[in-house]
Amino acid sequence: MTANRSDAPLLLSRLAAIVGETAVVTDATAMSPYLGEPRDLYHGRALCVLKPRSARDVAEVLAICNETGTPVIPQGGNTGLVGGQTPDPSGSSIILSLERLNQIRAVDATADAMTVEAGVTLAQAQEAALSADRYFPLSLASEGTCTIGGNLATNAGGVHVLAYGSMRDLVLGVEVALADGRLLSALGALRKDNTGYDLTRLFVGSEGTLGVITAATLKLFPRPRSHAVAFLGLRDPAQALRLLNFVKGRAGPMLNAFEVASRVGLELVLRHISGTRDPLAQPHDWYALIELAGFADGEAERVAAETLAVALDAGLAQDATLAQSLDQAQALWKLRESMSEAQKREGGSIKHDVAVPVNEIPHFIEEAGRRLAAAFPQARPVPFGHMGDGNIHYNVSQPIGADKAEFLAHWAEVNAIVHGVVRELDGSISAEHGIGRLKRDLLRQTKDPVALDAMRAIKSALDPNGILNPGVLL
Repeated sequence: MTANRSDAPLLLSRLAAIVGETAVVTDATAMSPYLGEPRDLYHGRALCVLKPRSARDVAEVLAICNETGTPVIPQGGNTGLVGGQTPDPSGSSIILSLERLNQIRAVDATADAMTVEAGVTLAQAQEAALSADRYFPLSLASEGTCTIGGNLATNAGGVHVLAYGSMRDLVLGVEVALADGRLLSALGALRKDNTGYDLTRLFVGSEGTLGVITAATLKLFPRPRSHAVAFLGLRDPAQALRLLNFVKGRAGPMLNAFEVASRVGLELVLRHISGTRDPLAQPHDWYALIELAGFADGEAERVAAETLAVALDAGLAQDATLAQSLDQAQALWKLRESMSEAQKREGGSIKHDVAVPVNEIPHFIEEAGRRLAAAFPQARPVPFGHMGDGNIHYNVSQPIGADKAEFLAHWAEVNAIVHGVVRELDGSISAEHGIGRLKRDLLRQTKDPVALDAMRAIKSALDPNGILNPGVLL
């Protein structure tokens, strides 16, 4: 396959016969938003962007691409952070955008399930659940633009994994177009189905390399009737760990989220994000953001107030504030959700999405910081994230006044330091963002070779011609 293939006009004509002439985009300007990704680390070329309208369209497109050996890059909301949705520079592939598969097929409050198409945004799925007085708990900063298909393909995590699990835990069934053009339908809402291999979870987290998810049946939950959000000032991550264990013991399943951030990170947000302010009277070296959800009116607020009072008396935090309104709660969450954007505005940032055992988080942060300080004394670690489930975004911002490109040139060296500590603690180099193109080589260095062989065997069985997202994951 080459970018200048002589049969391109015939191929595009065959594809247009399936999806319609207007759904085959070849204009350079119109294609441009699909060719890059949010961090500007990858930018490619493509023969076209296809916008099918149905699962059957997707399957028929894949049948032709499998026959002609045409690489296919599935794409949802294009919010992925590891380049898994971006074509390579050859221009030989097609981008398969799922944005027009945007129907809510069914919402069943009795079964606590809903079936949605891959192009439905996460925010639309959340609203569909609420319309039936139910709750879909996946929550991401990009929920207005990221799509369910992409969430499934990357096994998205977010801030509520502590209480509800990741996307793999929130799906009951999938509909998938296979590389050979067959459509696998496993959309049932059964909670128990012990009839062989779990094909649904095989495709979740596969990053579009095994098939193209066109729809899914998702789990719904009772809608919380009360929420409480608190922001606490802490000495260090060790104190945060003690606080986490204390709150879990007091609040139990009401604990929805437990996020941590350093003072460095908060200062970047206060500097760069308009409408933000420090919620505590005095600065602290570390912070925790805690959310409780209850199923009776006022329950979460009552338990949160009692828990904070005891925690402060016990010396588990230095200061705390409890949101007294929805606006205040949203303002506290904005401080956490703006961390990545603030770092982007500050300059170069070398990012890590890692997981270690929860009890090892303080050691991980301390040891990674010590090793980085020895190698890059002026660099600024900005750790933050989901302490409740062990997922820390250990980002490193450039030294003040440094050249961005020169700093980013040290990406591999910084990776080696941070991931070295992760491996020593039996952690993961990718907690929720996936592997994509960015971490493909790192996966080979860190994954069990037997596990990699098993993954390659599955890939070969389902996509023998290698047309699905080549160069991603494996």
